[in-house]
Amino acid sequence: MNDGSAVTHNSAAYGSTVGIQAETVHNSNVYFVHPDASPQEKYKVGVRYLEDGVPSRARDMISEAIANGHDNAEVRFHWVLAMLSGRAYDDLGTDELQRLQRASGLLGTYPEGEWKDALRVAFELLAMLSTPDGETGRVLERLRALSPSLRDTILHHLDLVLTGGLKDSLWAENRERAEAARFGNGRVQRVWAYFEPDPIGPRALPPRPSIAAAAREALPLRAGLFVVTTAFLCVLSLVADPAAAAVELLVALGAGLTAAHFGRRWWLQEHRLKTKKRVFQVPHPRDPASAGDGFTNQVRHSFDHYFSVRVPYGLAPYEWLGLTVDIRESLAAEIAVLYRESRIGVDRVNWLIRHLAEDARDRHSKGTLFDHHHQDQTPAGAKALCVVALGALGVMTLALLGTVASGAGASLLLPAVVAVAGAVWSGRAAGAAWLEARGEDHRLAEETREYQEQLAARQAAYQNWKSFLEATRPSEQEMETWLASDKTLFVDEALHHYQLTWRDLITHTILVTPARPYKRGRVKGGPWRYSRYSFRLFLVTQDGVREVSSEFDFTDAKRGNRQRSNYRFDALSSVQVTERSETGYDLELFLTNGPARNIRVKDADAHQLAPDENAQEIAEINLDAAGFIHTFRLLEGIAADGKGWIERNNPKNLPSFHAVG
Repeated sequence: MNDGSAVTHNSAAYGSTVGIQAETVHNSNVYFVHPDASPQEKYKVGVRYLEDGVPSRARDMISEAIANGHDNAEVRFHWVLAMLSGRAYDDLGTDELQRLQRASGLLGTYPEGEWKDALRVAFELLAMLSTPDGETGRVLERLRALSPSLRDTILHHLDLVLTGGLKDSLWAENRERAEAARFGNGRVQRVWAYFEPDPIGPRALPPRPSIAAAAREALPLRAGLFVVTTAFLCVLSLVADPAAAAVELLVALGAGLTAAHFGRRWWLQEHRLKTKKRVFQVPHPRDPASAGDGFTNQVRHSFDHYFSVRVPYGLAPYEWLGLTVDIRESLAAEIAVLYRESRIGVDRVNWLIRHLAEDARDRHSKGTLFDHHHQDQTPAGAKALCVVALGALGVMTLALLGTVASGAGASLLLPAVVAVAGAVWSGRAAGAAWLEARGEDHRLAEETREYQEQLAARQAAYQNWKSFLEATRPSEQEMETWLASDKTLFVDEALHHYQLTWRDLITHTILVTPARPYKRGRVKGGPWRYSRYSFRLFLVTQDGVREVSSEFDFTDAKRGNRQRSNYRFDALSSVQVTERSETGYDLELFLTNGPARNIRVKDADAHQLAPDENAQEIAEINLDAAGFIHTFRLLEGIAADGKGWIERNNPKNLPSFHAVG
């Protein structure tokens, strides 16, 4: 039954991957264990897993360290915590209880110290499960005598083991610690960095290989032909009419030199523009050919976004976007060319796009944004003089032909025409080869300088961003501490709402699952952590099950979409787990008086695995971190036994544990 505070959940969304906004795996060695690692190194990694909320892996690593001879009070203490963390007493198998019993007998072999005291308290708390509440005072005194860090560690990992009056007496302190730690270490200001992908390294467009050598090889032949044909034409004209030919040749020489002088810069400018266009062959967004190029379009959108928020003072965003259309298109094309083949998302290159947007803004503020554009432009006067000079050269060429025809007769006109044709072709070819060689030399030098400057600036921006991320990004332990604090306060709120104490509870469990839409991230070898969570708490009492669920924004712990439900033991007819490699794990609850309830426990992550990661192992780590294993055992037991589950799990009927040491 519902208590009236239910909200609507979009069950259809849980069957798809819609709503996942971003995901990243941080390439960290925090959980790396070398195949030849010593027992001490394996133990340290095991403790790290335990602190970061993955007790199943902690059990494996610490047990392996113990089996290889690394055994003392400190190691055994963390082994006991790993055995009990996230588990209730009835989750322990017979073999595990026997191992714990044997371990308690080793207490006398360890030297006195804080680790031995903490280990003794852990065993005594385990033995208190079937002890009347009035006989727990001695253990509480020993617990409170421990250092705060050890005491908090024990209470955190034995959360599901401790119940009844013992937990009631400690709950107020536990809640206060959670409230103090919940927003500690700058949580609100730093959580975003955990989900920020590791930036890809800086790149710049390298200078293209020069083709000047090929142009220089062709130059002698073309220049030689030009000299021969021109000399032949000059001889013919001077023989025909020396005075007229001399004037015409001088004018032609001046026109040619003028055209070469003013046309060289013009030609080099056009050459540079053409070569740049050949480099950035990126379809326009409206071109149908670009429809499938998601990365290129994402780059364009990212440039539009960052240019709209990095606006020079005194300009409106729309004005700045209109002013920089060509610049954005050129930069977007460059980034698409540089990174398209890396098979990455645009989020890993956003740091560079942001840097380029800031650079454009700063250069505009300094008045240098369009300097290179103006430098590349050939003045209109120079273009006009070049055109006039070429026209004059053509006129003088025709005049020379007229001089030859009038002075030497028609017999020499045909050779003169052939000489002119040869001179025009060879002169143009020789000039093009010379300009090509000069243009390539100039381009290579300029592109090399730009490449070095751009790469240096981008390298600095990359290092600044990477250093900032590393300094800001929370550690795994910080993320787990904040999450544990949220869970503690969520449980406390539920107890207060239902006016329950720990004495009223038989047991409880909390399932932590992703809430869409979310961003997610993890350290290599570790569990997924989410920007939005769904907490689902099951409180088991003599009267039945109380279920409380709520969605959390992990950045600021704000809640939404809250729901409460109550049902009897016999109302839970069955529990089923469905594993789908494409989507993940689903937990289905079947109630006798309602439709099946589908809970997405985790999304698929096979496509986000590193080459040396095992898919099954990572899945188990995530299920363990979510609290799934204990939750499933609890709900499965209730569905199978109904009311009989209470008697079977009564602390008085559980196998007793006797601390030997």
